[in-house]
Amino acid sequence: MSAQNSGVLEVEFGRSADNFLVARFGDVAFAMLPTSDNRFFLANGWKLGAPLCEWRRSDFYGHAGQVADEDAFRAKVAEHVEHRRERDALGRVETFCRVSTPWGVSQGATIYAEGVACHSTAGHGGFKLSADRNRRVHPMLRARGGWYEEDAAWAIVAITFPELFTSFERRCAERSVKDYWPEAFETIFCVTLGPGESYSKDRKAFQKAHASDWVVTSAIMSDQEPGVVECIATRGGEHGPHIEVRRFFVPSSEYHVGRFGFVIDPARHSVYDGPSSFIGWRRGEAS
Repeated sequence: MSAQNSGVLEVEFGRSADNFLVARFGDVAFAMLPTSDNRFFLANGWKLGAPLCEWRRSDFYGHAGQVADEDAFRAKVAEHVEHRRERDALGRVETFCRVSTPWGVSQGATIYAEGVACHSTAGHGGFKLSADRNRRVHPMLRARGGWYEEDAAWAIVAITFPELFTSFERRCAERSVKDYWPEAFETIFCVTLGPGESYSKDRKAFQKAHASDWVVTSAIMSDQEPGVVECIATRGGEHGPHIEVRRFFVPSSEYHVGRFGFVIDPARHSVYDGPSSFIGWRRGEAS
């Protein structure tokens, strides 16, 4: 419960009216909710004034990632609580402004420090760095004009000015820069990213290793053969109007798509040229 004497908020855990594990920290509410495939995800809500035992699934609207079990739920809640405490201590200032941004007119901004502001618009948003701040961004990552959109490029701001971000934000930023700009990350931090440490670097390695292999680009359960997946594949998974395309039959028990696609094994997966379950192939729209 809230620590009334110290004024420091603590996390409150309990069970909802429909027996989901839930938690509250200040105005933020969390729930461990099941998915249709018997997994769980961290849901969140805002300003639920009722006791935890009266909360219901319909009170939650946000999705903050999957959780494996109750221990994982508690760890995720702890991570969010750590983030909020650190964020509050940073003293960011919310302000109203109507400046022009690459994503439209700003509807408001959060000032992280002098020369570092994060703008929100009706559809998107991102950071604006002053000229002095932007000169401190590594040349491999620096954006002309100092604008960094909120989906991925915000991470560039975070790794450049880590003192302005929480531990959680810094971890997320490091992950994003590794995934999207691995060469820059390796240069800046004098490291070499190994397999599994960068999505884009791993994808390039996959494409190089399978440039001459047949990689599935589309798949559908076959109407012609039970328990078989009909696959459309191209060399290296390439797309384009003049790319050679083949169809294959793959047993459904073997068809498990990895991070970057399913690679056909010609010794096991037979070329198929019969009636197709793909609408485009049936109509003669593909070849």
